[in-house]
Amino acid sequence: MSDATLGIGETTVSRRQTIYAVLASVLGWSLDLFDLFILLYVAPVVGALFFPSDYPTLSLAAVYGSFAVTLLMRPLGSALFGSYADSHGRKGAMVVAVTGVGLATAAFGLLPTVAQVGLLAPVMFLVLRLVQGIFVGGVVASTHTIGTESVPARYRGLMSGLVGGGGAAIGALLASVVFLITSAVFPDEAFAGWGWRVMFFSGIMSSLLGLFVFRSLEESPFYQRLAAEKAARPKAVASPLRMVFGSEYRNVLLLNLLITTGGGAGYYLTSGYLPSFLKLVNKVPNALASEVLIVASVGALIAALVVGWMSDVIGRKPTFIIVGLCELVLLPLCFLGLAAATSSSTIFAYGFALAFLGNAGYAPVLIFLNERFPTELRASGTGLSWNIGFAIGGMMPTFVSLTAGGPAGIPMALSAFAVVLFLLYLVGALVTPETRGRFE
Repeated sequence: MSDATLGIGETTVSRRQTIYAVLASVLGWSLDLFDLFILLYVAPVVGALFFPSDYPTLSLAAVYGSFAVTLLMRPLGSALFGSYADSHGRKGAMVVAVTGVGLATAAFGLLPTVAQVGLLAPVMFLVLRLVQGIFVGGVVASTHTIGTESVPARYRGLMSGLVGGGGAAIGALLASVVFLITSAVFPDEAFAGWGWRVMFFSGIMSSLLGLFVFRSLEESPFYQRLAAEKAARPKAVASPLRMVFGSEYRNVLLLNLLITTGGGAGYYLTSGYLPSFLKLVNKVPNALASEVLIVASVGALIAALVVGWMSDVIGRKPTFIIVGLCELVLLPLCFLGLAAATSSSTIFAYGFALAFLGNAGYAPVLIFLNERFPTELRASGTGLSWNIGFAIGGMMPTFVSLTAGGPAGIPMALSAFAVVLFLLYLVGALVTPETRGRFE
């Protein structure tokens, strides 16, 4: 088995290790997004069962609010699991985090509804979302480092897109397939009775699949080198978290947030909001909606790979600027175009375009964040930068639902939020330094 040198001194990594690291990173993130997308796909039903209201957009806002609660807990998860990953290794953090997300997702299927236990139902729902959020933050801190640390330098941008956007696309695709099957087995009212519970129960599959793949995973060569250096020259060092929030890296973290907030918002306003958009604005049946979401997932995967690779060719900064300008113009056109679409083919086309744009915005973000921090801080710094920014961006669908005033106002609200947030994204892209090739 030949080795591929990664440009880190004498450290080499076998093809087998590289393949397992790539599979583990992509699968870890896709399973994580699979669990999160399940809630997005059943949001209208869950809203009526746990947050009932006479106005569907208010119930929907409550569900997205619970989604935002999870996002707010993700920085805590990154702090805990990221610090562990930087101090004790990426693999252990990844195994615990991915397993925890799957078990928490399955537990949602056991919850009683408002009709059964009253106000206790939404309280239990929110508490479980908090727990899930901690594990999700841990997945980001571990999967978002071991993959890029295990591939040659010329493929790191492509790997960034494959893990961040590709993993999300695969997770969304898996959730779409489960949604399609569940909708067929539990049609119409049966879905509101038991179908949504079966959707959540499928989360247990992600835990089992993750454990199966991760058992053959080795630590990244970067972490192995760091561990060897620590063993050779043991000395007291500051905790990774203290260093990330210290004077040297505090401004790096704050600048990162401009890009991660815009990239996160772009994702949640497109791929994240698309299931509800199809249901409330286009009023399409579940079967058609699931097919559109499957096609959209393909668009997301293509965008992640193309834009991630583009950042390897022309650099991270130019890629951010080009993508940001495209988002400013094309996202509002696609939101308004989808709202006016009446034929299935047109709905498919706009769904594909929105997913492509939403995932293009953050395809190079992962490697950009990795290159902003040294190995001893990479999991903590990347995880915190990603999760804080995506927590802010992930709250945007809640505000869209609250400000829309009804289903008819959703397309314009999405357009307005997208323009403002990608202006911030562009500011971050313009002031940030080029990072391609800066991997310590």
